[in-house]
Amino acid sequence: MKLGIIIICHNNENDIDIRHCVKYLNKVKGIEICLVNNHSKDNTYNLLKEIKGYCENVSIVNIKKFKSDSSAVKAGARFMSSQFNLKYVGFVNSNMIDKYEDLSLLIKSIRDNQVDISNYNQNFSNKKGIKLTMFQSLFPLMDYLAKINVQSEYNRLNQLG
Repeated sequence: MKLGIIIICHNNENDIDIRHCVKYLNKVKGIEICLVNNHSKDNTYNLLKEIKGYCENVSIVNIKKFKSDSSAVKAGARFMSSQFNLKYVGFVNSNMIDKYEDLSLLIKSIRDNQVDISNYNQNFSNKKGIKLTMFQSLFPLMDYLAKINVQSEYNRLNQLG
């Protein structure tokens, strides 16, 4: 099952370590990543282009006039819908990069949890029992990572006794 992830970037030049991002992105399998540059005034867009140059599973959407995060997510979703056959598309707002200290740590978290993210979405979709449109199938990735991490911690504590 193919999964897409949209990551919104806005003036994140200082949060992007190209070497680490490329290292983690090249280990992510079965996931298409769309980096959306939301009218950054710094060097973010050039750094994203450099990352794309090293990674086959990365696309870039460049928004030339600043938009809200939800509009930027929709722009990324429209692009991904036109380019790929994806069942689910997750997104990460620009302020979430700061919570992970930098983009590479966010990507590492996605890579480390990609099976759980895919399984969680499949279970969620099966419970709804309806075919979702592209915009209905968008999900906030941070909510899923938080639930997965809470469940993992719960399981770890239960194993300890």
